[in-house]
Amino acid sequence: MTVRVTGWSLHLPDADSLATDLAGWSGVAPQRLAGALAGAVPADRASEVLGRKGLLYKEPATRLALCAVHRALGLPPGRNAPAAVDPTTAVVVAGNLGNVATVADLARTIRADGGRAVSPLAAPNASSNVVASTIALWFGFGGPNLMICSGATAGLDAVRAAALLLRAGRAARVVVVGTEPADEVATGLHQAGRPSTLRAGAACLVLTTDARTADARTANVETADVGTADVRTAGGAGPVLLPAAARPAYRRLGPGGFDPAVRWGDCYGAAGVVNLALAATLLDAGVPGPLAVACGDDTDGRREVCLGTDGGPKARPDTDGGPAARLGADGGREAMADTNNGPEAGRDGERWAGR
Repeated sequence: MTVRVTGWSLHLPDADSLATDLAGWSGVAPQRLAGALAGAVPADRASEVLGRKGLLYKEPATRLALCAVHRALGLPPGRNAPAAVDPTTAVVVAGNLGNVATVADLARTIRADGGRAVSPLAAPNASSNVVASTIALWFGFGGPNLMICSGATAGLDAVRAAALLLRAGRAARVVVVGTEPADEVATGLHQAGRPSTLRAGAACLVLTTDARTADARTANVETADVGTADVRTAGGAGPVLLPAAARPAYRRLGPGGFDPAVRWGDCYGAAGVVNLALAATLLDAGVPGPLAVACGDDTDGRREVCLGTDGGPKARPDTDGGPAARLGADGGREAMADTNNGPEAGRDGERWAGR
Protein backbone atom coordinates (compact mmCIF):
# COMPACT_ATOMS: atom_id res chain seq x y z
CA MET A 1 0.00 0.00 0.00
CA THR A 2 1.33 3.40 -1.00
CA VAL A 3 1.40 6.22 1.54
CA ARG A 4 1.63 9.67 -0.01
CA VAL A 5 2.25 13.14 1.32
CA THR A 6 -0.52 15.15 -0.32
CA GLY A 7 0.08 18.34 1.66
CA TRP A 8 2.55 19.88 4.07
CA SER A 9 3.61 23.04 5.83
CA LEU A 10 6.54 24.31 7.87
CA HIS A 11 5.80 26.74 10.67
CA LEU A 12 9.23 27.57 12.08
CA PRO A 13 9.50 31.14 13.43
CA ASP A 14 12.76 32.97 12.73
CA ALA A 15 14.08 30.29 10.38
CA ASP A 16 15.81 32.56 7.84
CA SER A 17 19.22 31.13 8.70
CA LEU A 18 17.89 27.60 8.25
CA ALA A 19 16.65 28.47 4.77
CA THR A 20 20.05 29.92 3.86
CA ASP A 21 21.98 26.90 5.14
CA LEU A 22 19.59 24.44 3.49
CA ALA A 23 19.88 26.29 0.19
CA GLY A 24 23.67 26.09 0.31
CA TRP A 25 23.57 22.39 1.13
CA SER A 26 20.96 21.41 -1.45
CA GLY A 27 21.74 23.81 -4.29
CA VAL A 28 18.16 25.13 -4.31
CA ALA A 29 17.69 28.86 -4.82
CA PRO A 30 17.63 30.57 -1.39
CA GLN A 31 14.50 32.54 -2.23
CA ARG A 32 12.63 29.31 -2.97
CA LEU A 33 13.33 27.91 0.48
CA ALA A 34 12.86 31.28 2.15
CA GLY A 35 9.38 31.39 0.62
CA ALA A 36 8.54 27.95 1.98
CA LEU A 37 9.60 29.00 5.47
CA ALA A 38 8.09 32.49 5.34
CA GLY A 39 5.04 33.59 7.28
CA ALA A 40 5.75 31.54 10.41
CA VAL A 41 4.64 33.81 13.24
CA PRO A 42 5.53 32.96 16.86
CA ALA A 43 2.89 31.54 19.17
CA ASP A 44 1.98 34.91 20.67
CA ARG A 45 1.02 36.15 17.19
CA ALA A 46 -0.96 33.09 16.16
CA SER A 47 -4.07 35.24 15.77
CA GLU A 48 -2.57 36.61 12.55
CA VAL A 49 -3.03 33.14 11.05
CA LEU A 50 -5.95 31.72 13.02
CA GLY A 51 -8.00 34.75 14.02
CA ARG A 52 -8.49 35.80 17.63
CA LYS A 53 -11.49 33.72 18.59
CA GLY A 54 -10.76 30.54 20.51
CA LEU A 55 -7.09 31.13 21.37
CA LEU A 56 -7.56 32.08 25.03
CA TYR A 57 -5.56 29.73 27.28
CA LYS A 58 -4.15 27.83 24.29
CA GLU A 59 -0.55 26.85 24.96
CA PRO A 60 2.30 27.88 22.61
CA ALA A 61 2.76 24.35 21.25
CA THR A 62 -0.97 24.11 20.52
CA ARG A 63 -1.01 27.49 18.78
CA LEU A 64 1.98 26.57 16.62
CA ALA A 65 0.37 23.25 15.72
CA LEU A 66 -2.90 24.93 14.74
CA CYS A 67 -0.97 27.36 12.54
CA ALA A 68 0.87 24.50 10.83
CA VAL A 69 -2.35 22.62 10.06
CA HIS A 70 -4.08 25.80 8.91
CA ARG A 71 -1.30 26.48 6.42
CA ALA A 72 -1.05 22.86 5.25
CA LEU A 73 -4.75 22.97 4.41
CA GLY A 74 -4.22 26.16 2.42
CA LEU A 75 -6.77 28.16 4.40
CA PRO A 76 -6.92 31.97 4.32
CA PRO A 77 -6.06 33.90 7.49
CA GLY A 78 -8.72 33.88 10.18
CA ARG A 79 -10.93 31.34 11.88
CA ASN A 80 -12.57 28.91 9.45
CA ALA A 81 -15.17 26.96 11.39
CA PRO A 82 -15.76 23.39 10.16
CA ALA A 83 -19.00 22.90 8.27
CA ALA A 84 -19.26 19.34 9.57
CA VAL A 85 -17.20 16.72 11.35
CA ASP A 86 -15.13 14.55 9.00
CA PRO A 87 -14.94 11.03 10.51
CA THR A 88 -12.45 9.88 7.87
CA THR A 89 -9.63 12.23 8.90
CA ALA A 90 -7.40 11.22 11.80
CA VAL A 91 -4.94 13.36 13.75
CA VAL A 92 -1.57 12.15 15.02
CA VAL A 93 0.65 14.64 16.86
CA ALA A 94 4.28 14.28 17.92
CA GLY A 95 5.74 16.30 20.78
CA ASN A 96 7.20 15.85 24.25
CA LEU A 97 7.25 19.20 26.02
CA GLY A 98 4.07 20.92 24.87
CA ASN A 99 2.31 21.15 28.21
CA VAL A 100 5.12 20.84 30.75
CA ALA A 101 4.94 24.55 31.62
CA THR A 102 1.22 24.24 32.35
CA VAL A 103 1.73 21.13 34.46
CA ALA A 104 4.42 22.94 36.45
CA ASP A 105 2.20 26.00 36.92
CA LEU A 106 -0.76 23.90 38.05
CA ALA A 107 1.40 21.98 40.50
CA ARG A 108 2.69 25.22 42.01
CA THR A 109 -0.82 26.67 42.23
CA ILE A 110 -2.28 23.58 43.89
CA ARG A 111 0.59 23.40 46.35
CA ALA A 112 0.28 27.05 47.31
CA ASP A 113 -3.48 27.68 47.16
CA GLY A 114 -5.26 24.37 46.70
CA GLY A 115 -7.15 22.85 43.80
CA ARG A 116 -9.93 25.46 43.86
CA ALA A 117 -7.42 28.08 42.70
CA VAL A 118 -6.87 26.29 39.38
CA SER A 119 -8.65 27.93 36.45
CA PRO A 120 -11.09 25.57 34.69
CA LEU A 121 -9.78 27.00 31.42
CA ALA A 122 -6.19 26.05 32.23
CA ALA A 123 -6.82 22.59 33.71
CA PRO A 124 -7.54 20.80 30.38
CA ASN A 125 -4.05 21.76 29.21
CA ALA A 126 -2.62 19.36 31.78
CA SER A 127 -3.61 16.50 29.46
CA SER A 128 -0.74 15.43 27.22
CA ASN A 129 -3.26 14.84 24.42
CA VAL A 130 -4.47 18.43 24.46
CA VAL A 131 -2.68 19.36 21.21
CA ALA A 132 -4.16 16.50 19.18
CA SER A 133 -7.66 16.94 20.60
CA THR A 134 -7.60 20.70 20.02
CA ILE A 135 -6.63 20.22 16.37
CA ALA A 136 -9.50 17.77 15.89
CA LEU A 137 -12.04 20.10 17.49
CA TRP A 138 -10.72 23.19 15.69
CA PHE A 139 -10.83 21.70 12.19
CA GLY A 140 -13.61 19.14 12.59
CA PHE A 141 -11.54 15.97 12.24
CA GLY A 142 -13.52 13.09 13.73
CA GLY A 143 -11.21 10.14 13.09
CA PRO A 144 -8.73 8.51 15.49
CA ASN A 145 -6.81 10.98 17.63
CA LEU A 146 -3.32 10.21 18.95
CA MET A 147 -0.51 12.03 20.73
CA ILE A 148 2.96 10.49 20.47
CA CYS A 149 5.43 11.42 23.23
CA SER A 150 8.30 8.99 22.61
CA GLY A 151 11.28 11.29 22.88
CA ALA A 152 13.51 12.22 19.97
CA THR A 153 11.91 9.63 17.67
CA ALA A 154 8.35 10.90 18.18
CA GLY A 155 8.08 12.60 14.79
CA LEU A 156 8.68 9.52 12.67
CA ASP A 157 6.87 7.35 15.22
CA ALA A 158 3.83 9.53 14.50
CA VAL A 159 4.27 9.03 10.75
CA ARG A 160 4.44 5.31 11.35
CA ALA A 161 1.25 5.35 13.44
CA ALA A 162 -0.46 7.38 10.72
CA ALA A 163 0.49 4.86 8.04
CA LEU A 164 -0.84 2.03 10.19
CA LEU A 165 -4.17 3.85 10.56
CA LEU A 166 -4.35 4.25 6.79
CA ARG A 167 -3.39 0.66 6.09
CA ALA A 168 -5.94 -0.65 8.60
CA GLY A 169 -8.71 1.41 7.03
CA ARG A 170 -9.26 3.45 10.19
CA ALA A 171 -8.86 6.69 8.24
CA ALA A 172 -8.77 7.89 4.65
CA ARG A 173 -6.53 10.80 5.53
CA VAL A 174 -4.24 11.49 8.48
CA VAL A 175 -3.03 14.91 9.55
CA VAL A 176 0.38 14.42 11.17
CA VAL A 177 1.75 17.30 13.22
CA GLY A 178 5.00 17.82 15.08
CA THR A 179 5.18 20.67 17.57
CA GLU A 180 7.36 21.80 20.46
CA PRO A 181 7.52 25.02 22.52
CA ALA A 182 10.64 26.71 23.83
CA ASP A 183 9.42 28.15 27.13
CA GLU A 184 11.62 28.23 30.22
CA VAL A 185 10.38 24.92 31.65
CA ALA A 186 10.60 23.06 28.34
CA THR A 187 14.05 24.45 27.61
CA GLY A 188 15.32 23.48 31.03
CA LEU A 189 14.10 19.90 30.66
CA HIS A 190 15.48 19.62 27.13
CA GLN A 191 18.92 21.03 27.88
CA ALA A 192 19.40 18.68 30.82
CA GLY A 193 20.79 16.04 28.47
CA ARG A 194 20.99 17.40 24.92
CA PRO A 195 23.64 19.52 23.22
CA SER A 196 21.39 21.40 20.77
CA THR A 197 19.22 24.36 21.72
CA LEU A 198 15.47 23.76 21.80
CA ARG A 199 13.58 25.79 19.18
CA ALA A 200 9.85 26.41 19.06
CA GLY A 201 8.20 25.32 15.85
CA ALA A 202 5.74 23.03 14.14
CA ALA A 203 5.24 21.18 10.88
CA CYS A 204 2.31 19.36 9.33
CA LEU A 205 1.99 16.50 6.84
CA VAL A 206 -1.24 15.36 5.20
CA LEU A 207 -1.01 11.63 4.42
CA THR A 208 -3.28 9.49 2.26
CA THR A 209 -2.99 6.05 0.73
CA ASP A 210 -4.06 6.98 -2.77
CA ALA A 211 -4.11 10.18 -4.81
CA ARG A 212 -7.83 9.70 -5.46
CA THR A 213 -8.60 10.32 -1.78
CA ALA A 214 -7.30 13.84 -2.24
CA ASP A 215 -10.21 14.43 -4.59
CA ALA A 216 -12.79 12.69 -2.42
CA ARG A 217 -11.78 13.79 1.09
CA THR A 218 -11.60 17.50 1.89
CA ALA A 219 -11.22 19.25 5.20
CA ASN A 220 -14.95 20.11 5.46
CA VAL A 221 -13.99 23.70 6.15
CA GLU A 222 -15.94 26.58 4.65
CA THR A 223 -13.71 29.06 2.82
CA ALA A 224 -14.40 31.91 0.48
CA ASP A 225 -12.13 31.05 -2.41
CA VAL A 226 -9.29 28.86 -1.18
CA GLY A 227 -9.60 25.07 -0.87
CA THR A 228 -7.56 22.65 1.13
CA ALA A 229 -4.16 21.32 0.18
CA ASP A 230 -5.91 18.13 -0.93
CA VAL A 231 -8.13 20.06 -3.32
CA ARG A 232 -5.13 21.78 -4.88
CA THR A 233 -3.40 18.46 -5.47
CA ALA A 234 -6.42 16.50 -6.66
CA GLY A 235 -5.00 16.35 -10.17
CA GLY A 236 -1.86 14.51 -9.10
CA ALA A 237 -0.20 12.51 -6.36
CA GLY A 238 2.30 13.52 -3.74
CA PRO A 239 5.72 12.25 -2.70
CA VAL A 240 5.75 8.66 -1.53
CA LEU A 241 7.06 7.22 1.72
CA LEU A 242 9.47 4.43 0.80
CA PRO A 243 11.32 1.74 2.75
CA ALA A 244 14.59 3.17 3.99
CA ALA A 245 16.53 0.54 2.01
CA ALA A 246 14.35 0.61 -1.11
CA ARG A 247 16.96 2.45 -3.19
CA PRO A 248 19.95 4.68 -2.50
CA ALA A 249 18.99 8.09 -1.15
CA TYR A 250 20.27 11.18 -2.94
CA ARG A 251 20.59 13.25 0.24
CA ARG A 252 19.92 12.82 3.94
CA LEU A 253 18.06 15.10 6.33
CA GLY A 254 18.53 14.58 10.05
CA PRO A 255 21.30 12.93 12.08
CA GLY A 256 24.12 11.87 9.76
CA GLY A 257 23.23 14.45 7.11
CA PHE A 258 21.89 18.00 7.06
CA ASP A 259 20.58 18.17 10.60
CA PRO A 260 18.37 21.18 11.42
CA ALA A 261 18.90 20.45 15.11
CA VAL A 262 22.58 21.33 14.67
CA ARG A 263 22.22 24.03 12.01
CA TRP A 264 19.26 25.92 13.50
CA GLY A 265 17.84 24.36 16.65
CA ASP A 266 16.28 21.18 17.94
CA CYS A 267 12.55 20.66 17.52
CA TYR A 268 13.01 17.48 19.59
CA GLY A 269 9.81 15.43 19.36
CA ALA A 270 8.72 17.32 16.25
CA ALA A 271 12.03 16.84 14.42
CA GLY A 272 10.93 13.85 12.33
CA VAL A 273 7.89 15.70 10.98
CA VAL A 274 9.92 18.87 10.40
CA ASN A 275 12.60 16.95 8.51
CA LEU A 276 10.01 15.18 6.32
CA ALA A 277 8.36 18.50 5.49
CA LEU A 278 11.77 19.94 4.58
CA ALA A 279 12.39 16.91 2.35
CA ALA A 280 9.06 17.45 0.61
CA THR A 281 10.00 21.09 0.07
CA LEU A 282 13.31 20.07 -1.52
CA LEU A 283 11.62 17.55 -3.81
CA ASP A 284 9.13 20.21 -4.85
CA ALA A 285 12.05 22.53 -5.65
CA GLY A 286 13.55 19.94 -8.00
CA VAL A 287 16.11 18.15 -5.83
CA PRO A 288 16.47 14.55 -7.07
CA GLY A 289 15.03 11.87 -4.83
CA PRO A 290 14.66 9.81 -2.90
CA LEU A 291 15.73 11.71 0.19
CA ALA A 292 16.50 9.89 3.43
CA VAL A 293 14.88 11.43 6.51
CA ALA A 294 15.99 10.52 10.02
CA CYS A 295 15.43 11.54 13.62
CA GLY A 296 16.40 10.32 17.06
CA ASP A 297 19.52 10.04 19.18
CA ASP A 298 21.63 7.52 21.05
CA THR A 299 19.31 7.59 24.05
CA ASP A 300 15.91 7.21 22.39
CA GLY A 301 17.02 5.26 19.31
CA ARG A 302 16.73 6.33 15.70
CA ARG A 303 14.13 6.16 12.95
CA GLU A 304 14.57 6.59 9.22
CA VAL A 305 12.32 6.72 6.17
CA CYS A 306 12.79 7.74 2.54
CA LEU A 307 10.67 10.21 0.62
CA GLY A 308 10.70 9.95 -3.16
CA THR A 309 8.83 10.31 -6.42
CA ASP A 310 8.77 8.57 -9.76
CA GLY A 311 9.49 11.79 -11.61
CA GLY A 312 5.84 12.42 -12.41
CA PRO A 313 4.50 15.86 -13.28
CA LYS A 314 4.63 18.69 -10.80
CA ALA A 315 1.61 20.79 -10.07
CA ARG A 316 1.82 24.53 -9.65
CA PRO A 317 3.68 25.58 -6.48
CA ASP A 318 1.93 27.15 -3.55
CA THR A 319 2.68 30.85 -3.23
CA ASP A 320 1.55 31.53 0.33
CA GLY A 321 4.58 30.15 2.15
CA GLY A 322 2.82 26.94 3.21
CA PRO A 323 3.58 24.52 0.37
CA ALA A 324 1.30 21.61 -0.38
CA ALA A 325 2.92 18.46 -1.75
CA ARG A 326 2.58 18.54 -5.50
CA LEU A 327 4.78 15.87 -7.08
CA GLY A 328 3.48 13.04 -9.25
CA ALA A 329 4.35 9.61 -7.89
CA ASP A 330 3.26 6.01 -8.09
CA GLY A 331 4.31 2.82 -6.42
CA GLY A 332 6.33 2.27 -3.30
CA ARG A 333 5.24 0.82 0.03
CA GLU A 334 4.89 2.57 3.33
CA ALA A 335 7.85 1.72 5.50
CA MET A 336 10.18 2.98 8.14
CA ALA A 337 13.47 1.63 9.34
CA ASP A 338 13.55 1.06 13.08
CA THR A 339 17.23 1.10 13.96
CA ASN A 340 16.79 0.26 17.62
CA ASN A 341 18.82 -2.75 18.63
CA GLY A 342 17.19 -6.11 19.16
CA PRO A 343 15.45 -8.81 17.12
CA GLU A 344 11.97 -7.44 17.74
CA ALA A 345 12.95 -4.16 16.09
CA GLY A 346 14.10 -5.99 12.99
CA ARG A 347 10.94 -8.08 12.67
CA ASP A 348 8.79 -5.03 13.22
CA GLY A 349 10.68 -3.20 10.49
CA GLU A 350 9.93 -6.02 8.06
CA ARG A 351 6.21 -5.89 8.86
CA TRP A 352 6.32 -2.13 8.40
CA ALA A 353 7.84 -2.54 4.95
CA GLY A 354 4.99 -4.79 3.93
CA ARG A 355 7.26 -7.75 3.31
